[in-house]
Amino acid sequence: MSHRTDVPPDTMGVELREDGVVVEYNDGREAYYRGVPQKVEGELTTAPGKDVHVLVTDPSETQGVLVYVNDLNTHDDILEDSGVGRVILDDGEEDELFPGVVVSDSEMRVTVDVDHETVRGRVFVFEEDELGERSFELVAPE
Repeated sequence: MSHRTDVPPDTMGVELREDGVVVEYNDGREAYYRGVPQKVEGELTTAPGKDVHVLVTDPSETQGVLVYVNDLNTHDDILEDSGVGRVILDDGEEDELFPGVVVSDSEMRVTVDVDHETVRGRVFVFEEDELGERSFELVAPE
């Protein structure tokens, strides 16, 4: 396993489309997360062993920060050039990615919890692997 470190995210462009979410990396590339995110009230726990990306938008929904959770494949330089952040968690550990957005790791599952009174934008979680991808939006309980 490669040694990887936490990398702080930079603000990037975000475009919310009817059929998915586009993130404009600072190096000119784009990532397209397909599909309308499923709305989830409360916290979200991903399936084990998935690549997990957390996007927090600003209130305008045109900018945000994107953080990879427990990504061991992407080199630090690539993340720094793109503006994507990374946090590495040990089993049982948690970290605040952004004020009001806490991620934790338990047995290769990532849990994302949001304090909607603190977060002024929207919070999306993308879960993917070679078999497919799923997207979620964490929303305040009604």
